Amino acid sequence: MRSLIIGVVIIAAAVFAALPPDAAGFGLGWGDDVLAFLRGGAPVVAALIGLIAAFVGIADMRDRAEAKREKQKAAEPAEKG
Repeated sequence: MRSLIIGVVIIAAAVFAALPPDAAGFGLGWGDDVLAFLRGGAPVVAALIGLIAAFVGIADMRDRAEAKREKQKAAEPAEKG
């Protein structure tokens, strides 16, 4: 329950910080800074997601190759015997 209350308070503080004081009558007016941060951070996040996807793809290809090798290795004794 305590974490829920803390979460709501933090969300309210973030909204308060982003609201323009002249339009809402209260707020810190950090909305432009928040948008600039999001614009600057989006390419970095996209690059990290792409890097993670590439690593997952490489690991998947290695796993498939290993499974294929194991399958062939298991089929070899049956062919010899």
